Amino acid sequence: MLPERSNVLHSWCVQADWNAPTIVGGQGARFWDEAGHSYLDMSSLAECMNLGHQHPRLIRAIQEQAQQLCFVNSSWGAAPRRALAQRLLEISGFEGGRVFFTLGGADANENAVKFARQASGRPQGKVVARDRSYHGASYATMAWSGDSRTRVSPADESFSVLRVPPPYAYRCPYGTASDAECAARNVEHIGAVIGQEGAENVAAVLMEPNAGTNGIVAPDNFWPALREQTRRRDVYLIADEVMSGFGRCGEWFAWQEYGEAGRPDLMTLAKGLTGAHIPLGAVILAKHVAAKLEHSMLNTGLTYCGHPLACAAGVAAIAAYQDEHLIEHSRRLGGVMLQRLRAMQDRHAVIGDVRGAKGLFAIVELVKNRETREPLSPWPAMHPSLARFVSLARERGVSFAVRGNLIILAPPLVIEENELERALDIMDALLGELDFT
Repeated sequence: MLPERSNVLHSWCVQADWNAPTIVGGQGARFWDEAGHSYLDMSSLAECMNLGHQHPRLIRAIQEQAQQLCFVNSSWGAAPRRALAQRLLEISGFEGGRVFFTLGGADANENAVKFARQASGRPQGKVVARDRSYHGASYATMAWSGDSRTRVSPADESFSVLRVPPPYAYRCPYGTASDAECAARNVEHIGAVIGQEGAENVAAVLMEPNAGTNGIVAPDNFWPALREQTRRRDVYLIADEVMSGFGRCGEWFAWQEYGEAGRPDLMTLAKGLTGAHIPLGAVILAKHVAAKLEHSMLNTGLTYCGHPLACAAGVAAIAAYQDEHLIEHSRRLGGVMLQRLRAMQDRHAVIGDVRGAKGLFAIVELVKNRETREPLSPWPAMHPSLARFVSLARERGVSFAVRGNLIILAPPLVIEENELERALDIMDALLGELDFT
């Protein structure tokens, strides 16, 4: 049989450089390859296996649904689609709202903007988005992302984006002295951009409330202040919860940490929605937004909107999060992880900053010099020693995710404390062994 690299195009890489083992199984926080090597998963693969690998409850739900009904389009009702929509509205507190199902995060974000434009009566309305964010790899979501990987033509202007800096407190674009001040200045700047454009010409602000693979964790005062700013200017706020949702940040959804003060108008989901067992995305619309769409044609759709197999997996996933108390588990072990990482920061000069959510998500930023905060490598290039870190960790049975000068920690929510401690022990040892100069 031909090797996979000879007949598959792999995402986010130079094809000639791709050379990875073939994964054949997994359980809980571990997966293994066809050579029998086992890996402790410290990134949930793509920050999506929140329920771990091969969760039996989801497998059973998929099997049972496959025996009943594999597909029906959205012109007809489907019991698992109805059940999942109801559960999502309940756990989000969006009672009276609506759910639109998609295949993943990118099309969820595209459709959320469509809905915001239609509901606001601003069909050409612009989208405020920030640098160092990621919303997908379709042309529109690439333009809205401001990610180093997505700066390709067509130009941002084709998709009506207004670009703003991120609330990157460690390297604050406003030169502030504190995290809170950086966030406040950032929100003021967003308000000024909307004001300069004219709020009547802006359809939505599209942003991640917390977690993201670009390594920006917003200060605590950022999201509530942004919500107040957008509400005051009558602009819809879309929360991209594709990565931060379903316990990753210690709540069902990251904005819920702030209560009603953080509630967005629309929310996009994927990844943890089914624990990545089957592709599924969703847009949740608040009641007041959905009401604006009730009597007009909804000119959007996907063949597999609300696919019964995927929705059955989503219903089972929500039950698993609840019955296994995984949101609370994430919050508790997230505290353990941050404490360990900050202890590492005291021992290893290469660690410039440790930041994270109140769940199993953290970023470790590596630097050449703590005083100057010079990054270990210019973003998004990777230092050879960080690539070596990944390779040696795999040899010791742990899979870490890295990008640029960042180590991104987002293990499955089912990880046991002793597994987490073992992975962090290996990380600690490697940071001491490798030469990062």
